[in-house]
Amino acid sequence: MYAVVESGGKQYKVEEGTSLFVDRLDVKEGDKVSLRPVMFRDTEVVASPKELEKVKVEATVAGHLRGKKIKVFKYKAKKGYRRRAGHRSELTRLEVTSLKMGKAAAKATSKAADKAPPKKAAEKEEA
Repeated sequence: MYAVVESGGKQYKVEEGTSLFVDRLDVKEGDKVSLRPVMFRDTEVVASPKELEKVKVEATVAGHLRGKKIKVFKYKAKKGYRRRAGHRSELTRLEVTSLKMGKAAAKATSKAADKAPPKKAAEKEEA
């Protein structure tokens, strides 16, 4: 069972117990955060927005840190132009604690699959 979640405009594949680094979130260490699912897979794939509303992905903030330093160097040949800069991303480390789909959603998808063929057959018989 896994899910694809979105945070800060980027998508991450997560499972229960997964640790991931995302762009800095404005929350305290130890707080719980719910992540927005884009896709969920257990026995079958769930990707429709209505069904995804029932999927819950919760994570705990394990800490805030800074990423690896990136060196940026601009250079134009024969012009004497050189610029040097650096950058470090502000990151938040999340640990996924729970990944589940509501029972109502699971029952609704299975019931919809079970009920769909008989309804079509009944409509054909009436016509």
